[in-house]
Amino acid sequence: MILPVGVVQALQVLTVLGASPLLSGVVARVEARLQGRRGPRVLQPYFDLAKLFQKEALAPRSAGPVFLLAPIVSFACYLTVPLLIPVLTTFPLPLGDMGDILGGGIVLAFASFVSAAAAAETGDGYAQLGASRSKTFGAITEPVTLLVVFTVALLTGTDLPYVLGATVTSGPEQIVRPAHLLASAALFMVILFETSRIPVETHTGTIELGMIEEARTFEHSGPQLALLKWGSAAKQLVLYTILLNVFIAPWGLASNGSPALVAVAIVALVAKAVALGVVVAVIDNTFAKLRLFKITEFVAAAFLLAVLAIFTLYLGGG
Repeated sequence: MILPVGVVQALQVLTVLGASPLLSGVVARVEARLQGRRGPRVLQPYFDLAKLFQKEALAPRSAGPVFLLAPIVSFACYLTVPLLIPVLTTFPLPLGDMGDILGGGIVLAFASFVSAAAAAETGDGYAQLGASRSKTFGAITEPVTLLVVFTVALLTGTDLPYVLGATVTSGPEQIVRPAHLLASAALFMVILFETSRIPVETHTGTIELGMIEEARTFEHSGPQLALLKWGSAAKQLVLYTILLNVFIAPWGLASNGSPALVAVAIVALVAKAVALGVVVAVIDNTFAKLRLFKITEFVAAAFLLAVLAIFTLYLGGG
């Protein structure tokens, strides 16, 4: 029995949708243990989302249609990217040719832009502060992402994620190429920033000097806040999937639509994402937090790694 490709494609989206709160719960639990606290339950994000969906949604008087539509639009963007990347399969699915890695990055950037625009529309000082910081530092990380994609295109002759994943699995020598390792390290540093791990204060903190992600959602409540939080968790899993299934560990994916292989691919993705989340939690709690103005230096280091990847490729390290 072979599942229709449409069903497999829907399972890719549902996997990201269903497993993203679990990943957030595991990371939060590990962080708490590393800090000597008991911490929340692993399934706590699911209970939080259910509670928020049952509450009433309120909006500031100054809010307009952007504020009301931003949670829905950003959530839809986060669920569009799994259609473009290898979440469960090694072969491209029907909608996989809608965009490449660069296209997926543009969709993620648009979701962030909509959320920031909604925060700026509220007139709240904290929300506008988070939106301003998000766009300022986002403009710094975007060139790094472009360079990583450019390096990938030079390595494989295309920037399609399925092709790069197939290149990595074609032989062990493909993984240890200097250009590939440098590009993967640069992408990992970008993911640390995009998921508000390093060098910001904390991804769930409300300390004014360091908060970015939490500040943008200050004026949202009820189902709108639930969509924003769920979308943030989905974004984290999507970025982890790009790093794992495209760059460093594209194994465990289904080679056809067999239900058994697809089930194994779902378990493998969750296991790999949890393992990466634990590594990120350890890094987040091992190193001292940088001051806000040091974020540019952190991103500059990632930019340098991406540039070195390109130079290494032309010097014979590809």
